[in-house]
Amino acid sequence: MFLLRPHLKEEAFLPLIKNMIGEGYRLAFIESGGVAAAAIGFRYEQKLHDGKQFYIDDLSTLTEHRGNGYGGMLLDFVIQSARELGYDCVTLDSGPSRHDAHRLYLNKGFRISSMHFLHALQ
Repeated sequence: MFLLRPHLKEEAFLPLIKNMIGEGYRLAFIESGGVAAAAIGFRYEQKLHDGKQFYIDDLSTLTEHRGNGYGGMLLDFVIQSARELGYDCVTLDSGPSRHDAHRLYLNKGFRISSMHFLHALQ
């Protein structure tokens, strides 16, 4: 996750994750060579415009493990979990320059449905 979120401080990571898990965040990973080669973080949400959904907060694969299909496997896991629970969709946001990730999402059946806007308060 530090590869995807370099602003996070290592000492704050575990307390933050524990807090997020208490709010419904789930974390799954694929282990290879004794390390978490790829990880996905997601949560349940319900919204008026999309209904019941899993929102993917994070999806990251270590550079040396890319090309093994781990990101796709994790997406498949979340999509299948949502289907089994009767959810309406799986959603995510992605940075505009993450073209490889966008290609993966589109190949997995995601479509671009909106633009995400942010007003920073700090």
